[in-house]
Amino acid sequence: MRTFLECLPCMMQQALRAGRMATDDDIKVKKILDEVGALIKDIPMDSTPAESGALVYGKIREITGVIDPYKKIKEASIKEAQSLYPELKKAVTDSDNPLLTAIRIAIAGNVIDFGMSKKFSLVEDVQKILKQDFAIKDFDDFETQLKNARSVLYLGDNAGESVFDKILIEELGKPVTYVVREIPVINDVVYQDAIDSGLDEVAEIISSGTTAPGTILDLCTDDFVEIFNQADMVISKGQGNYEGLSNVDRSVFFLLKAKCPVIADDIGVKEDDIILKYKG
Repeated sequence: MRTFLECLPCMMQQALRAGRMATDDDIKVKKILDEVGALIKDIPMDSTPAESGALVYGKIREITGVIDPYKKIKEASIKEAQSLYPELKKAVTDSDNPLLTAIRIAIAGNVIDFGMSKKFSLVEDVQKILKQDFAIKDFDDFETQLKNARSVLYLGDNAGESVFDKILIEELGKPVTYVVREIPVINDVVYQDAIDSGLDEVAEIISSGTTAPGTILDLCTDDFVEIFNQADMVISKGQGNYEGLSNVDRSVFFLLKAKCPVIADDIGVKEDDIILKYKG
């Protein structure tokens, strides 16, 4: 997915939001905005928004010296998600289609996104998504590929959402490798977040090596790219991973809520739609 003009003011908003979290020094925040603005001037429009995100958050780290501005928010998100875990596990167990319900729950966790300006209520959004119709529902393809897969590569997105990913992983019934970001960026899941979410109990956890808020293969390690290319089945969570992988030359299942009008338009759905999309 390429960058659209609407992405540029969003980058500035993210820079301001993250800058405010990292420091209360207005001079530093102004410097962040100045330097991000200068970066935006030279951003190629054929690059992905997630690639630009790597540059934006790199500037925030450089100027403030704060590696993880969202650390406390991520910890709180994981705790809130864990408090819902028993109820959501019961919803899966009681469901006529446990796998589909677990997919819904994993997508519901995708609302935990502090890169967006939208506010959300985790409990209310989860309940809504459990009843919401899919805009794209390639579930038959998902079942077929899962049945034939020896193992699954699962690309994580946000911390807190990772607890919801655990519920789906437990339903897959196959060995799973769970992929995290190399370093903190927005509220995306890194290795320690995945451990705190209990994912080490159900999956092998690896880093893609990327510093971007999305899986950009050119920014990932060679080892990860090889794993990605050879995986029997790839599940990609969230908007950032969609941005990086929507044009990749292999089959991928995209699970996300379309929280951004640009991404919704690129997929061909409406904002706030939920999506289980197969790219063959």
